[in-house]
Amino acid sequence: MSTSAELFTIGQLADRCGVSARTIRFWSDAGLVPPAGRSAGGYRLYDAEAVARLDLVLTLRELGLGLDVVRALLTRAVTVAEVAATQVAALDAEIRILRQRRAVLSTVAQRASTIEETLLMHRLARLSAQERQQIIDEFVQSVVEGVDPDAPAMGIARSMRMMPAELPDDPAPEQVDAWIELGELVADEDFRNRVRAMAVAGAGADELEFGPDYYAVVEHAGRALAEGTAPDSAQGRAVLDRIVPPDTPAAHRARMLEQLETVVDARIERYWQLLSIINGRLPQPPAVPSFEWLIAALRADTRPPSQWETEVSA
Repeated sequence: MSTSAELFTIGQLADRCGVSARTIRFWSDAGLVPPAGRSAGGYRLYDAEAVARLDLVLTLRELGLGLDVVRALLTRAVTVAEVAATQVAALDAEIRILRQRRAVLSTVAQRASTIEETLLMHRLARLSAQERQQIIDEFVQSVVEGVDPDAPAMGIARSMRMMPAELPDDPAPEQVDAWIELGELVADEDFRNRVRAMAVAGAGADELEFGPDYYAVVEHAGRALAEGTAPDSAQGRAVLDRIVPPDTPAAHRARMLEQLETVVDARIERYWQLLSIINGRLPQPPAVPSFEWLIAALRADTRPPSQWETEVSA
């Protein structure tokens, strides 16, 4: 055995390495820092090798390694590179969870949420990619059930399933908020019924059989809306005539109004906007208000067809 001047008691080792004597004793009992021998009174004594080994154990523990992993490293059962790769993966997962929690808490703070909403947000934000996709798939399947597989609605269904593989590692608060809002939206029975009515109709507002030109609506009705032009005013009728030609047959106008009333819904538009936000894209500016203005103008236009024709010829 080495001389007593070269050996350290647990207390001396604790002072030297900045670790509590209780921790050293625990690690020693676990076989991580075995003593070099014992004093005449039976106390454990540690040598310079134990000091170096203790420093190594302390470093590995500070890196977050468990005692089993530390023991495997010290006995050469695994390499440092293997352990490091495993730890990086574990840390990445932990960081991802922490970032999602941070995003949820930021959203909670911004929304002044209740306890119930906070629990719901946390649950939705931590869903796996597969679980999130399953929610959307079940929603889409419920609204297209029984619809002709070759109908245009099936193309819409495929688009409505477009979800990201997972929320980003560092999701922005608006992405978490969008995912939460989307989860609440697809769970709403009234929204499901509304989307199904659209699916049965077979098209969106820009693909209707008797629909007006989408861009004409956004341009003319959008400007009228911004300028405060009432749909039932004389100026409103002039705007309507720029969107729907006055010589459009009455039956076509009636069918156009019916189809627009079926597919124009702010919640459906919001669905697409939320998907864009979740996928990291800028959502399209809302067009529904312009179409709602057009619907109001069509409802308010009580001119008989003969008057439309007179105005055209004039």
